[in-house]
Amino acid sequence: MISKTKSNGRSTELPKKPATAIEKCVQAELERYLELLEGDEPSNLYRMVVRQAEHAVIEMAMQQCGGNQSRASEWLGISRGNLRTKLSDMNY
Repeated sequence: MISKTKSNGRSTELPKKPATAIEKCVQAELERYLELLEGDEPSNLYRMVVRQAEHAVIEMAMQQCGGNQSRASEWLGISRGNLRTKLSDMNY
């Protein structure tokens, strides 16, 4: 349950939505990453996770689409030009 404070100062419990398979995977990997830090504080965690997830989904789309950028961009819901820029940034 997630606690939410109302404007009157009272707290109400909101039901937590079930995590998706991807959310569970990311959470497990983040827990593993934090363990590897051995108590050190993470830095730029959000940016790191988003970047790695973006690279993973782009690589998957490119593999599944046989390297066809037009088809992969459709799968990803981004323009082919945007995909090409991201691939270039990834040195793909």
